[in-house]
Amino acid sequence: MPRFAANLSMMYPDLPFLDRFEAAAKDGFKAVEYLFPYAFPAQELAARLKGNGLQQVLFNTPSGGAETDGFAKAWESGSRGTASVPGREAEFRTGFAQALVYAEALNCPRIHAMVGLRAEDASADAADATLVSNLQWAALEAAKAGRDVLIEPINTRSVPGFHLNRQDHAHRIVQAVGAPNVKVQMDLFHCQIVEGDLSTKIAQYLPTGRVGHFQIAEVPHRHEPGTGEVNWAHIFKTIDEVSAACGWDGWIGCEYNPADASAGGTSRGLSWTRPYL
Repeated sequence: MPRFAANLSMMYPDLPFLDRFEAAAKDGFKAVEYLFPYAFPAQELAARLKGNGLQQVLFNTPSGGAETDGFAKAWESGSRGTASVPGREAEFRTGFAQALVYAEALNCPRIHAMVGLRAEDASADAADATLVSNLQWAALEAAKAGRDVLIEPINTRSVPGFHLNRQDHAHRIVQAVGAPNVKVQMDLFHCQIVEGDLSTKIAQYLPTGRVGHFQIAEVPHRHEPGTGEVNWAHIFKTIDEVSAACGWDGWIGCEYNPADASAGGTSRGLSWTRPYL
């Protein structure tokens, strides 16, 4: 049975962020993820998790910047990560160190290290080399705390210029890093847009042990499953079957924008979860 985590950055948009924990729990979710925790005290987020019986299963490193205000400004200005950007290694390390502080407070086992847009003056090979080097450093730091480090291929339509777009590229990077706690965040929304062939990709990559987390959203409009072109019942069945065969026991993050963003719209749109939650 797939295990779903509510993405609180996208779901329940009618509620203040801190109220979304309770809403997710009331809808039957046992876990949450979101983009960034840094605008809130870690103790406040931990209290929301505990008070609602929720696990934190994933969040992102800062997309740039060197402190809390800088983290927010980097995202707002269009930065989408620093891990592959030559010359921003110190920025990556500062952000990753802060992510580890929050991961400890929230008991979160996974950190998504944001790869970033390819720098205009950097070749693909230079971006790869920077990414591998940064991930090797991050893997050592994360291992001390018992955390996994994830990288995510993102489609070229949603984030033009993002350095990592395909599953095979991400897996080559993970293999080059050579650390057991560095894995791929397999977002099926992005994968469907760039590559398709989701069932085969799941069967190919999940048994390798290099997939740390799934995320889902319907294609093409990034709404909830059942509003577009993907046969999700088949996809979830495939994940179940492959997981049972290879022993994978991770989470599937619901990283989608509800088609109905009005009050209560997220909850009304959760009929697709009834067989699973």
